[in-house]
Formats: sequence, structure tokens, C-alpha cells
Amino acid sequence: MQIILLENIMKLGKIGDQVEVKNGFGRNYLLRQGKALRASKENIEFVSKKKTELNKKNEDSKKQFIEISTKIKNKTLKFKKESKENGELYGSIKPKEVSSAFKDALKVEINPSQIDLRQEITQTGNYKININLHAEVTVAVNLQVDKIDSI
Repeated sequence: MQIILLENIMKLGKIGDQVEVKNGFGRNYLLRQGKALRASKENIEFVSKKKTELNKKNEDSKKQFIEISTKIKNKTLKFKKESKENGELYGSIKPKEVSSAFKDALKVEINPSQIDLRQEITQTGNYKININLHAEVTVAVNLQVDKIDSI
């Protein structure tokens, strides 16, 4: 499926780029979220006329995300979870749980889709994760997973 991007998307392209994507990704994510348009003569002309406006909107959102990144940069989120004697957790930590921890601890709204865990967190210990706030703004955050002290 040929589409035209309406915003910068990491590992895909910049505003106004025509890219080929799989049908499901284009239809179910990019088009539905308003991040792209189907490639047609009318849409190509529309995007070329609106490109400066789209770039300004992109810069504004980038500035907002840079402000957020300065608030959360190198912060440590602490989790207390039940675990076995060897430190293995009974359940892994998911992006949704990390997102709610940001909201509670740092008063910052982060979507679970913006959280890049790289690996499943199934052990106690310290982890470094990336938060992809914007196509051009990524920030590293520390997770500390401790065992709940039993009584």
C-alpha cells in the first residue's frame, strides 16, 4: 500500500514522504490514527500545499515532548513486586504498568505504545528503558524492581 506521511514516523519516514507499507499497518494504524493518507494525485497535491503547516505542527509537538523529556530524563521508577527466592517475578512488568507509574510518580502522561522495554522484565533488578516520545525525541529512564518484603 502506497501512503503519504502526515507526520514524522520513526523508522518509516518524514512528513510528505511516499512510502510502501503493509496493508494492515497502513489501514489499521497509519490511516486510522491520521498519520498518513493514501497516495493519490489529489492527496499528493494536498500534502505539498499543507507541508509547511504540518512541519510547524510537528515542531510544536516536538517542543512539548522535549519539555517532557527533561522532566523524566534519568529518573528512576521503583516497583515492588512479589517474587520467588531466586528473584524471578510471578508476573512480568508490562508497558501499561510503567505508563501508570509515570502518571502516579512523575505526573507525566506517557502512552504504553511509547515505551520500549527491549526485553521482558521478569527478574528483580535495575533496567534501562527507552521512551519514544516523538520520532526525534527519545529519553532513557531507569526501572528498579525490588522484592516485596514479607512479614
